[in-house]
Amino acid sequence: MAPIDLSSLGSYIREQRESAEVSLRQLARTAGVSNPYLSQVERGLKKPSAEILGQIASALRISAESLYVRAGLLEPRPGSAAVQDAIVSDESLSERQRQALLEIYAAFQKENAARAATSETTPTDPTTTHPEDPS
Repeated sequence: MAPIDLSSLGSYIREQRESAEVSLRQLARTAGVSNPYLSQVERGLKKPSAEILGQIASALRISAESLYVRAGLLEPRPGSAAVQDAIVSDESLSERQRQALLEIYAAFQKENAARAATSETTPTDPTTTHPEDPS
């Protein structure tokens, strides 16, 4: 994994907070951290733990995964973080609409992952022939 760019992580958290129109004080209270600590995170001076990142994500109503990826705690899944970032940063949507889209997207991902897992564990029937098979 690449080294963590704390200033980039902090800037992202600040952008999400400002996009949600939440003050630093409100976010700190909702996330269960102190104002000075959150300020230091946003300025790239402190590296938050995975637990704190999860609390911040929950308070901002964004994907914890996107924060974990930005913090270098998770490898990005193709398309996942980009789609979530696009939804969260779209200023033409209300906060309620953003949350609904994120929930729908997560449900589709979960459904597709379950479908993929099922197809990987389902044995194929050797008696089934395909049209291109000469047998």
